[in-house]
Amino acid sequence: MISAKYHRFVFSFFMSLLMSCIMSLVISIFNVGLVSNIVSIWLKAWIFAFTIAFPTIILVSPIVHKLVSLTLRKDNH
Repeated sequence: MISAKYHRFVFSFFMSLLMSCIMSLVISIFNVGLVSNIVSIWLKAWIFAFTIAFPTIILVSPIVHKLVSLTLRKDNH
């Protein structure tokens, strides 16, 4: 198991892995349709998308956390 201190990186890894998988599949099908080599097209797109998504999430997530904290009201319970 990985230490909890690496939560940000592990979360970013899995988030980028899953999001790039889903988005690259959807966009590949949208662009070329369900052609016979869609799996090959999708896997190439996924590899490229993941290499962009992972560092992007690492860099952008602190900004998103800040925006979320500015957007949400603190409830006094």
